[in-house]
Amino acid sequence: MIFMSQEKLNPVSSKQLEVATLGGGCFWCTEAVFSLLKGVEKVESGYSGCKMENPTYEKVSTGTTGHAEVVQISFNPDVISFKEILEVFFSSHDPTTLNRQGQDIGTQYRSVIFFHDDQQKAIAEQIIKELTKTKTWNMPIVTQIEPFKIFYKAEEYHQNYFKNHPEKSYCSIIIAPKIGKLKQHYLGKLKMQLT
Repeated sequence: MIFMSQEKLNPVSSKQLEVATLGGGCFWCTEAVFSLLKGVEKVESGYSGCKMENPTYEKVSTGTTGHAEVVQISFNPDVISFKEILEVFFSSHDPTTLNRQGQDIGTQYRSVIFFHDDQQKAIAEQIIKELTKTKTWNMPIVTQIEPFKIFYKAEEYHQNYFKNHPEKSYCSIIIAPKIGKLKQHYLGKLKMQLT
């Protein structure tokens, strides 16, 4: 059974929103990338992928809980599709490194797509198949595709971390280049303040 943890309606536009839950390394990076896309209404950093209830950053960072650092993205499919969300996802991290993104090492940093319905699962499988066929990377894609069960929002100090702390070394060394790459390849998909 799949449980939704987000409201399906946007209180401003009343358009049907869809939800994507993705892990691609440190959630600070992933949140910073997706918060800039047109059609994305909300991005929250959190934890998913394990039965342990109410995880904390301290517990998850040990790599022993089974949770992954993830973002939960509420988006308007009339503006941006789930396929486009995944295209940005795969271009903003390395899906060929098992349980690792750069110097962030452990199962909590794994590449994972938690699908919310059969359509999301099929799209994720198709994109991985296409990327494998075109040999986008020299190594096999190790991104896991798992059914979404529950999302635990991370502590408040993790939310909007890049926006709130651009001067921190992790932000300037790791996150800022990801944002630069996003601007280079997806400028037309970014919110107006970035153009």
